[in-house]
Amino acid sequence: MDTASFSGLVKTLLWIIVIYYALKFVMKLLAPYFLQQVVKKAEENFQQQQHYYNQQQSQQQQNTQSNFSSDKPKEKKKVGEYIDFEELE
Repeated sequence: MDTASFSGLVKTLLWIIVIYYALKFVMKLLAPYFLQQVVKKAEENFQQQQHYYNQQQSQQQQNTQSNFSSDKPKEKKKVGEYIDFEELE
């Protein structure tokens, strides 16, 4: 079994530092690509939502146009009677 030594500790610290800077360098190279993919995916989702919204709006317009063409007047909801109050002196 190996015992811990100062040179082993220094070697481990150097490896950690090298790996840290290597990952940092690689991420600087790959970050624009990842961000571009995220933006592209968000744009696709937005376009799908917009398309769905436009379909809903066109269906609502068709429904309202068909409702306007019908001869039935819409019934108004009766809430209650109107009571006129007088002030007493």
